[in-house]
Formats: sequence, structure tokens, C-alpha cells
Amino acid sequence: MLNRTIVPEFRGINDLALIKPNEIKLENGCTIFSFDSGGQELVRLEWIFSNLRFNTAKPLANPAVNTLLTEGTTNRTAAEIADEIDFYGAFLQVEFGTDHSQVTLYTLNKHLNATLPVIKDLLTNAAFPAKELQTYIRNQQQKLQVSLQKNDVLCRRVFNNALYPGSIYGFAPEAEDFAQLKQEDLKLHFEQQYQPANCTLVVAGKVDANTLNIILEEFSDWQNRITADFMRPEVEKADGRFLFIEKPDALQSAIRLGCSTINRTHPDFAGFQVLNTVLGGYFGSRLMANIREDKGYTYGIGSALASLKKTGTFFIATEVGTEVCRQALTEIENEIYLLKTVSIPDSELSLVRNYMMGSLLGSLENVFSHADKFKNLYFSGLDYDYYAQYTKTVQQISPEQLKDLANKYFNWEDFTKVIIGKY
Repeated sequence: MLNRTIVPEFRGINDLALIKPNEIKLENGCTIFSFDSGGQELVRLEWIFSNLRFNTAKPLANPAVNTLLTEGTTNRTAAEIADEIDFYGAFLQVEFGTDHSQVTLYTLNKHLNATLPVIKDLLTNAAFPAKELQTYIRNQQQKLQVSLQKNDVLCRRVFNNALYPGSIYGFAPEAEDFAQLKQEDLKLHFEQQYQPANCTLVVAGKVDANTLNIILEEFSDWQNRITADFMRPEVEKADGRFLFIEKPDALQSAIRLGCSTINRTHPDFAGFQVLNTVLGGYFGSRLMANIREDKGYTYGIGSALASLKKTGTFFIATEVGTEVCRQALTEIENEIYLLKTVSIPDSELSLVRNYMMGSLLGSLENVFSHADKFKNLYFSGLDYDYYAQYTKTVQQISPEQLKDLANKYFNWEDFTKVIIGKY
């Protein structure tokens, strides 16, 4: 019988048992990666497309095409698409990112024969009906009008544009950008981007031989159409700037600061993630302890390290009372200075190590999570050695190495700092 008066033995996490995919390369250029859990009769399919080179003359083509894929084809209306997917208890969503666009389907295995033709229709016959396009334009303009009243949204837009001017990573749409959307431009963009040679299909769930045969039968005859330019220019790193937009009636000021930096492909990235976690990457971080718990300037503050295809971004974000905006900025600078000059205590670093390893292990709760980890590697051009090196770094990096990283990547004068509200 279990004795609940005895504390369970503590065990560290030494390695990760990651599920690795099987790979199939179709003659049309589409690559299929499958993860078989052998469990419930459920499967997730993700058709992932690299985005075309960012066109400053037509900046909204990518997100508009992705969103409107489900709004009608030459064979089905938007209502018919929704009804057909719902009838089989499936779930369909489209997602747009700066580097990739994605169509995702969750469905029971027994309904694959019925649901896959709907996706095939979207990816080959999307029509972008004029009525649906005008509704999309009107809705997006209204959403933008509301969003621009929020200081944190405006702060993020200004910050990204300051770091990456003229790039998809820094683009922030205006109402007139939506008004310029044309049906013929969307159709051309669709023809260029949504084709098998530009598609990676990631399948996870119960993926047995029968499931794969159904997928292959449906998509092996998917034809390429026209060539397109997918190459992305290198991102130029902007100099640090201080940008302030006054809002006289604001009760809080939004603060966002940081810089363009390394991404997942750089050997320092894992160590930088440890450093970021100490600074502001979890609820017990130094920024939270100082600016929320001790000073009471904010309800929440955090820092993050984002890995993009051509760059990485480090940033700190918060909203504080307008009367303490300057003090909050000073305290943020102080915390960064401490990381550069004083070694992190072993007790604090041990807590961060356990948090990061626990979070990593907790993120692998099902086969879909394993597929997500693979996508991080695959689209960064990395292999599974990355996670072995990541765990080793988290477990072994020293306080002195973290201090060196802080001095290497945290230069306060080079940070772009944006404040919206009062200062």
C-alpha cells in the first residue's frame, strides 16, 4: 500500500524519448512526415506552405489568401465546406505565420475518405469569392480600428516595424492595405504558393498503413502549377532607437524593448533561453519578482526569445501605471546590468533548470506535441541532436557562461525601446 507520508524520490530528467517520423516523398514534390501513436482513432494533418517573398506592394496577399481558403471553392460554398466538415465531427482551421501558412484538419480515421476531398478541393480550387473578400476587408478594418486603441497592440506594431522595416517581420497593416486587396491578386498568389512542391504534410495520430494509403491516394495526383519566388532576403538589423507616442488620457503605459538577435540555429540559442528564463521567462523570474512583486508597478511583465527563419527577436514587454513608467524602465535596466555583472546563484539557477526541463517534458504529452517539436527542427534545418544539446546546455551551463552571454547579447544602448502612453 502506498505510504503517503513518505516524500517521493526526486529524479532529474536526463534525456528525452522523442517519437521520430517516417518520411515519404511524393513525385509531385510534397513531403509527408507521419507520426504513429497507435492509440485513439484520431489523426491530425497539417499542410504547411512556405510563404512567398514579401511583396511590399501587396503586403496582405499571404494572410488574406490563407484566411479566405475556407470561404469557397469552384465546387463548394463556405457554408457547404463548414457543413461537410461539421457533419463528420472534424475540425478545420487555417493559420498564417510570417514564414509559413498552414491548413490543419483533425478528423477520425474512419472519416478520412470523406474529409480529405474537402481539403483537396480547398488546395486546388479555392475561388476567393468577391462577396467573401469584401466581408473580410470590412471585418479586418473594423478589428484594426479597435486594436489600435490598445496601447499594447500599438506598442508591438511600432516595435516590430522599428526592428524590421520593410520586412514581413516588421509589417503592420493599415486600413488602406486591406482596401487594396484584389481578387485576381489573391488567385495568382494562391496558384504560386499552394502547390505540392511547396508543401510539407505532417500527419500525427493513429497513422497505420490504411491511413497512409488513403492520404496517398487522395494527394499523389495533386499537380504543380507555376513557379514562384520563395527566397527571402537576409534581414538587416536596425540600430537601437527610443520611440515614444504620447496618449494624454492613458492610465497605463505600454513598454516593449529588445533587439534583433540569434535564432534556433545558433549554438548560443539554448544558453540564451536559460538566460531569458532567469530574466523574465517564467512567473518566478527576476523581472516579475522586482517589478510586479516588490515594486507593484504592473500585473505582469515578461521577456521572450523568438526564433524566426531569418532572425531571432529578444524582447521585454509590460504595461505599467503612467506615473511609474520611468521607474519601471530603470528597474528593467538594473536587472539586465545585474545579469552582466553578478553571477546567478546556484540555488536560483537550479530552480530555472528544473522549471525548463519540466516544461519541456510536460510539452510532450501526446503524439501531436512530438510532431510540433519535429517541426521546430525541420523548418530550422536542424536534426534531433538539437534537443540532446539543448538538455545538456540547460543542465550544465554555468553561472559564468550565462554572465558571458548577458554581456554578449544584452547591450542596453542597442535596444529599441518603445513606450506608448505617458513617460
